[in-house]
Amino acid sequence: MALRKLLAAAFLVEAVTAFTPPRASADWLFTPFLGQTFSGTADVGSGSTDQFDRKLSYGVSLMSGGVFGIELDFSYAPNFYGTSTGGSNLIGDGNVTTFMANIVVGAPLGRVRPYASGGVGLMKSKVDSASQFFTDVSRNDFGYDAGGGIIGFVSHNVGVRGDLRYFRSLRNTSGVEFELGTLKYWRGTLGLTLRF
Repeated sequence: MALRKLLAAAFLVEAVTAFTPPRASADWLFTPFLGQTFSGTADVGSGSTDQFDRKLSYGVSLMSGGVFGIELDFSYAPNFYGTSTGGSNLIGDGNVTTFMANIVVGAPLGRVRPYASGGVGLMKSKVDSASQFFTDVSRNDFGYDAGGGIIGFVSHNVGVRGDLRYFRSLRNTSGVEFELGTLKYWRGTLGLTLRF
């Protein structure tokens, strides 16, 4: 009787072990990326909205693996406000910096991982000449981003990521209420993903 219980317990432990996925030794995805912003618009201070050309953007992302996770996304777009198609002729280093905290829903399918990501964070705009843009040289706003992408792994620890996201600023109207701001743009990037 005792031997039968011992064998049943050993079988149960073996079955649970066999059907339990192996412990993920690589739960974090670090991706430096390079891309561009496009379809950018912002209020130039006169009540009108200007559109801006495609501009370089680069940054880094740290994303947790699994089906549900989190992501920290930092990006910098130098010379974001420059334009060659009319409108404001902004000179100098007019840039946008973003730092977003996102929720991620992914589908780890072996070597391919599609995902959707969205969250909130900070959007900092800076223009060298305030007379050509906002009433102040630099402004910090809350903002949100939403988008997705796909990661294809060429080995267990190295992959390539393509990502497309929409960014929009939020204006604080009364201390606790927010409304959509005028700064908005899309960002497309390509990056090298390192899994650890």
